[in-house]
Amino acid sequence: MTGRDIRLDRFFSNGDNAVVVAVDHGMFDGPLPGMINLPEVVRKIDAGVDAVLLAPGMLSHCGQAFNYKGAPMAMVRVNWSSHFCFHWDYDEGIAVPATSPADAVAAGADIILVCLTLKTGSEGGDASNVEVFCSLVNEAKKLGVPVLGEYFPVRPDRLSPEELHDEVFRGCRVIAELGADLIKTYYTHKFSEVTAGCPIPILGLGAEKTPKQVQALDLAHRIVQDGGRGVVFGRNAVQVDDPAAFQRALADVVKRGVTATEAARRHALQD
Repeated sequence: MTGRDIRLDRFFSNGDNAVVVAVDHGMFDGPLPGMINLPEVVRKIDAGVDAVLLAPGMLSHCGQAFNYKGAPMAMVRVNWSSHFCFHWDYDEGIAVPATSPADAVAAGADIILVCLTLKTGSEGGDASNVEVFCSLVNEAKKLGVPVLGEYFPVRPDRLSPEELHDEVFRGCRVIAELGADLIKTYYTHKFSEVTAGCPIPILGLGAEKTPKQVQALDLAHRIVQDGGRGVVFGRNAVQVDDPAAFQRALADVVKRGVTATEAARRHALQD
């Protein structure tokens, strides 16, 4: 077995689906409600979570969440993409390296995330994004570190359901062809086509905060029912009254097939 294989087997432990809590939002948004004191937020993440997604500069501040037996894996985002700065209304989808996979691993990363955005409106921009993506993926492979490739459209809020599906459907296959080991992307209304079109595991992202926690759990249920191998939830997993309780409910849905309503009842989620 290679280092990549060992790390992926830990991530999908015993063949289970995976739950990732994302707290890398400050890399694009600055401090957000529920994520102001990030070391404290990460310290309270439930131990049943499989990985925590962080920005490269925050791993050193949050080491207490990863330094014990059975701890979640540390997942680090290694490129910076302009369109995630929604508050500045950027829409060109420019990606640049934020750190190297080698430096991320030296800091303690078990998995790295590399984002790819295509259909930016510029062929040169798309080609540059692919160049950044492939450079980071190839370095990670030399280190034996798995790569979670993220396909994220420039402005998903401006796309119809069909347009979003078509872009995610094509983009995920491109990411697989370029060498990622697994994928993080949007759930679409024909998500089973996305998962069927890729030979690697796909994780659905949580996107915007839902009004009710049971709605986020229902999204997770649909992701898994349509062939997803897990979820990457940020705001929905952290910006709630009892994050650990929600994360345990999320694990029930994703790993054990519990319905959203039943999971919310078991863990006494209030909204």
